Amino acid sequence: MDGSFAALFHQAAWTVLRAALPILVAAMAVGLVIGILQTATSIQEQTLSFVPKILAVILTALFLGPLVFRPVLRLAVEVFGRLHTYIQ
Repeated sequence: MDGSFAALFHQAAWTVLRAALPILVAAMAVGLVIGILQTATSIQEQTLSFVPKILAVILTALFLGPLVFRPVLRLAVEVFGRLHTYIQ
């Protein structure tokens, strides 16, 4: 990182995207499966997909948490370590 605010913003945006993507994909996949099952069985209860999505998000965060959030920690350490250059 070259120390500019634009570079920091660019790196932060990509880090957030990489951290959120596995969790969002898991929630989307579970929602799609539940939606297909609801369509096939003609059950149109909106709250039916809520619990499986929450469980998928929690399980994904538990299993992939260390791998996914390591870049977030690295970025935070770098930002706080170079905070004086961003304040000026």
